[in-house]
Amino acid sequence: MKIALIAHDNKKEDMIRFATAYRDILEQHELFATGTTGRRINQEVSLPVHRFNSGPLGGDQEIGALVSRNEMDMILFFRDPLTSQPHEPDVNALIRLCDVYNVPLATNMGTAEVLIRGLKHGYLDWRKIDETQGE
Repeated sequence: MKIALIAHDNKKEDMIRFATAYRDILEQHELFATGTTGRRINQEVSLPVHRFNSGPLGGDQEIGALVSRNEMDMILFFRDPLTSQPHEPDVNALIRLCDVYNVPLATNMGTAEVLIRGLKHGYLDWRKIDETQGE
């Protein structure tokens, strides 16, 4: 499956800890991330990551484009709800696209853990069925 990993600045350490804890699951999938988050996951956790621009420079929108083409299966987006983000409209658009296209989305570590454990046990295999529709 294709999984996007995104973290606001104050949540990047949480994302690194999460990726480290679930490295064995994540390494079985194709990973995508916004700029700095992707670089840090690659360097600190040694996972291969396709990197996009940083969020404020359009990375959220690049991931959103994949969602709209049914080319993304899950998004783990560790948001910082206490800090104003200059690209908040892009963040909201990405969340909206996940709702429109039924892409599982976690916006915090607790929900991300439920999704990643569900992925391990096959609870998200319905995404594989969705991918073949329309071929």
